Amino acid sequence: MPEYTKKLNIRSSDWNYGGPKWKLSRSKLDLFQECKLCFYLDNKLGVSRPRGPAFTLNIAVDALLKKEFDIHRIAKAPHPLMEAYHIDAVPFSHPDLDTWRQNFEGIQYLDPDTGITVSGAIDDVWVDSAGELMVVDYKATSKEGKIESLADSSWEGQYRRQMEVYQWLLRKKGFTVSPTGYFVYVNGKTDRKAFDGRLEFDVTIIPQTGDDSWVHGMVVEAKKCLESAKAPSPSPTCEYCAYRKNARDVQSKETKKSI
Repeated sequence: MPEYTKKLNIRSSDWNYGGPKWKLSRSKLDLFQECKLCFYLDNKLGVSRPRGPAFTLNIAVDALLKKEFDIHRIAKAPHPLMEAYHIDAVPFSHPDLDTWRQNFEGIQYLDPDTGITVSGAIDDVWVDSAGELMVVDYKATSKEGKIESLADSSWEGQYRRQMEVYQWLLRKKGFTVSPTGYFVYVNGKTDRKAFDGRLEFDVTIIPQTGDDSWVHGMVVEAKKCLESAKAPSPSPTCEYCAYRKNARDVQSKETKKSI
């Protein structure tokens, strides 16, 4: 059996702040909100947090939902879910939509105040009869009960900020954007008698009113953090920083014992 070697997650300087491929993505902004030290280590020094497992089932659901809504996009007709929830909209058509959806590409805006390009990969965009765009994000999970609001998810804050960044980006690109966006939430059912090679889902649509007034200020603060020669303090709630500290403390104690 071949030997497995775990590699440290250190990126090429091209992908760090100042590099030609670096962008301040929506997820990097969220990392800055969560822990400024982890953000600094990742984007200034190129040492990312350890990667978690790939959510391959979520990725599959995401791909299928995009295909499904694209059928109605081509037909310029509302999806049945829109009609069921009385949403006055159809899937939005735009020549750059496929680019907006791509990871590491997404919709991009060069902020003139900071010189930073902010980016985000959007799942979908709808448009209402007044011409206002609606940001749409697909979510997949499996939990007991019906998901009827973002409060039913432990990721509520992250999801809300995610939508607001997308709304900000679309507005900066010159589009008229509705303050209301939507989460298409897919919840895997666990109350069936047997699997039988098929997983069934409940699908709900959750409206969310966004407020993107915080985004530009955070971009400015993120740049200040990256330009500092001194690393920021860790967040008191960051489990990654707590792990690093505890590991150093334990190693230091063991080293002193052996001397």
